[in-house]
Amino acid sequence: MHPAILFEKKPNNIVRCTACNHYCLIKENSTGICGVRKNIKGELFLLVYGKSSGSHVDPMEKKPLFHFLPGEKIFSFGTVGCNFGCGFCQNWNISQITRGAQSQKEYVIDQYGADLYPEQIIDYCVKNEIKAIAYTYNEPTIFVEYALDVMKLAKKHKIKNVFVTNGYESKECVELIAPYLDAANIDLKGFTEKFYSNLCKSRLKPVLETIKLMHKKGIWLELTTLLIPGENDSEKELKEIAEFIKSVSPSIPWHISAFHPDFEMLEKQPTKLSSLETAYNIGKKAGLKFVYIGNIISDKYENTYCPKCNELVIKRMGYQVQNFLKNGRCKCGEKIAGVWK
Repeated sequence: MHPAILFEKKPNNIVRCTACNHYCLIKENSTGICGVRKNIKGELFLLVYGKSSGSHVDPMEKKPLFHFLPGEKIFSFGTVGCNFGCGFCQNWNISQITRGAQSQKEYVIDQYGADLYPEQIIDYCVKNEIKAIAYTYNEPTIFVEYALDVMKLAKKHKIKNVFVTNGYESKECVELIAPYLDAANIDLKGFTEKFYSNLCKSRLKPVLETIKLMHKKGIWLELTTLLIPGENDSEKELKEIAEFIKSVSPSIPWHISAFHPDFEMLEKQPTKLSSLETAYNIGKKAGLKFVYIGNIISDKYENTYCPKCNELVIKRMGYQVQNFLKNGRCKCGEKIAGVWK
């Protein structure tokens, strides 16, 4: 256990967790929705500090980040638990493992994960010349104190920090991590409160506010929407997503990913290429400069083209990357939005 930072004390030994937009009121000996932040005698503790459910060196493009250090490797790690309850989660075996009775949560957390402390992560990255760290696999907001200690050390060694997140960070959380966070891929899972309430056990509005706030803070953003047939793939909803992204910045890349049946949505059919192409065209028509299709093999929809002259500037095939940019610019002189070094 490790003392939490983001919480407020309330009467009768109750605490309010301020890490995410659920703002859970937590009674003594209980946890919040995520199952990993526990009230012990009126103080909040993080149960998964230094406990990693998995770590791996990934391609940057797997996050997915297409405009952030393309072709580089990124050290990725996470814990267990989540503040969402998505029935389509592809990492449900770690993110949803804290569902259920309190005693079950405590047992699982105590047994699950290997020791992985901030100093170990940084030492590995320095020795292997890895330029970035991703807080991913489950929702990093719920283990923010653990992430923050890694992020602070990373900054000292000029290693960049990336959140792969559902965007449910509280304002307090964003303020805490913003000085150390270089980039984030945020899941914009749909564009109706009904979708978020029924399928994610959360709300849409806080996600939109986090996107706007992170962009305002100068954090490089890319957004991902998993297109689920019959749930969030109507042309109306896709137009609303595209228009929202454009209102924040037309230079924010939008990744449209194909759904594959998983977890509690095994009855759903995979996303058709035609649906992905419809979403792609909607995004481009709305004025988004960079729209990508993911979770399929493509020789077109993963490439980056100059928005001014349409020249191919980054070619991708799977995780193979050819970057033709010079100092972040196309040969026509156009500066391509992103973080290139």
